[in-house]
Amino acid sequence: MGIVIAIDGPAGAGKSSTAKAVAQRLGFTYIDTGAMYRAITYLVIQQKVPIQDEARVIDLAAQAKIDFKWQDGELHTYLNGCDVTREIRSSEVANLVSPVSAIGGVREIMVELQRALGRNANVVMEGRDIGTRVFPEAEFKIFLQADLETRARRRIKDYQKIGQDISIPEIIAEIERRDAIDSSRAHSPLMKAADAIVIDTSHLTFEEQVNKIITLVQEKYPELGRDDR
Repeated sequence: MGIVIAIDGPAGAGKSSTAKAVAQRLGFTYIDTGAMYRAITYLVIQQKVPIQDEARVIDLAAQAKIDFKWQDGELHTYLNGCDVTREIRSSEVANLVSPVSAIGGVREIMVELQRALGRNANVVMEGRDIGTRVFPEAEFKIFLQADLETRARRRIKDYQKIGQDISIPEIIAEIERRDAIDSSRAHSPLMKAADAIVIDTSHLTFEEQVNKIITLVQEKYPELGRDDR
């Protein structure tokens, strides 16, 4: 197995953008596990499958083909051959992704796929259970956190990018709902690994939070990413 940098944390803590930048700086493969669960959620919505029908949801997850491709400097998510990068970021998907990802069978399928993706390469993988379930043996475990207002402001920017007008109170309610589900689910709940390094991004610039992780890695592997700085 290559070097694994596991970045966990709640919604809006800055996991995806930070993980992507760290991977680019170090020359690692970036794996957006959140996009994988969002893709399954989008498929559930498109197929009009009730969340309560866990057997059908699991069957959809088992048959789904999820790929990532870099295009014009951006990582695109493909579901069964179709680019769903924009669609999976909608508020409709955001409101349902936690219940879908709480289904044990779905998580088992996704975890195996995530392990396969990270088995033979140096990777930066972000999610909610990377350091506790997917790669508990990861060399670097980071847990990002931020205050609720900061997380809501970041979410507004995400929605603006896809043309959705969502208010701060609506986003705060969405985040609190997702936190409650993610932290209390029976299968792989959101939690900090005992040996994870906590980074609070509330008052950090984006570059500062990226540099904190880069510094941790380069303290052990000084040669990584030096040519790209």
